[in-house]
Amino acid sequence: MVSAISPSPRVEILSSSGVKSIPKEYIRTTEELKSINDIFVEEKSIEGPQVPTIDLKAINSEDEEVRKKCHEELKKAAMEWGVMHLINHGIPEELMDRVRTTGREFFELPVEEKEKYANNQEVGNVQGYGSKLANNASGQLEWEDYFFHCVFPEDKRDLSIWPKDPADYIPTTSEYAKQLRSLSTKILSVLSLGLGLEEERLEKEVGGIEELILQMKINYYPKCPQPELALGVEAHTDVSALTFILHNMVPGLQLFYEGKWVTAKCVPNSIIMHIGDTIEILSNGKYKSILHRGLVNKEKVRISWAVFCEPPKEKIILKPLPETVSETEQPLYPPRTFAQHIKHKLFRKSEDEVEKPNEETLEQKPNEETLVEKLNEETLVQKKLNEENIVQKPNEDTLVQKKLNE
Repeated sequence: MVSAISPSPRVEILSSSGVKSIPKEYIRTTEELKSINDIFVEEKSIEGPQVPTIDLKAINSEDEEVRKKCHEELKKAAMEWGVMHLINHGIPEELMDRVRTTGREFFELPVEEKEKYANNQEVGNVQGYGSKLANNASGQLEWEDYFFHCVFPEDKRDLSIWPKDPADYIPTTSEYAKQLRSLSTKILSVLSLGLGLEEERLEKEVGGIEELILQMKINYYPKCPQPELALGVEAHTDVSALTFILHNMVPGLQLFYEGKWVTAKCVPNSIIMHIGDTIEILSNGKYKSILHRGLVNKEKVRISWAVFCEPPKEKIILKPLPETVSETEQPLYPPRTFAQHIKHKLFRKSEDEVEKPNEETLEQKPNEETLVEKLNEETLVQKKLNEENIVQKPNEDTLVQKKLNE
């Protein structure tokens, strides 16, 4: 059980200790190691598919033809990739720089100062400063420390756990969260129209103006003496509706596309956006929640600011919208609340272990064949891996173990 496992040491401490080799808990499986290469070499490569860049300058253009072209490009990227670089997104460059500065300055504080904000995962308190705990005795660890907290709406924040140093952290992060919340409305509107729905529909389905929650995770990846053996974040898909990622222009993000790991370029003044599981489910798989991971390096510290836009945990039933289902397109996902989806996916709960939502609240149920098929699936992630002939080994901590067919 998790409660019996001691917290892992801060990765920052390991990195700064001068160790030449990393502890065995951080070494990935043999199959994973086959695909871990030098991230700087990978980032410079121009061969193969590249993560699309979407210019949002015309997202609300009065010129209908120009506006539709922008919408179609965003829709295509969401359907084919599920991830994209957003440029001309409307968030001031100066604000993005302040977010980077305040986050970096927090992680530059002495570890004992950061420990004042430490979370306690063993009792379910995930907000604050932390490092990953192994999910079981044989689990592997990720080469990162992080700071996690709810940043929007304001009435759901707990400012008592927000860093007081640097002094500009709270106002900067608050303003950035407001800007991202506005951007998420624009994105959800385009995605909604792309499904043939009314403009406000998807936002309503994920909580609307009042209930959509924004959670920020600042990922701090220290220099790693053996980056060819470790991962900053293991392969996963996001449970969110949308995820927005800012970073310090050090490469590391990789996407699993068409059977291969593709390295995201560092695009100046851009924000990376992921489609999350929530939108994939609501769209019945038309929009993709892409498998991704983070590599580390021995030369530069990498920092990323991931903001997850999430529906309320219990109030909404996640299932394919009726408009996305037909006789030829059966529902691909069983109905669950967001909380149930998290339990099913992150904690490997079986269908029987996850309490069913109240059937009286369901407008639509998947047919029996679809539900039976889903009973045998552990996670959306595993489904993606199985489609690509990737095998997850039992009894290992990682949600995803990659075994590519050779």
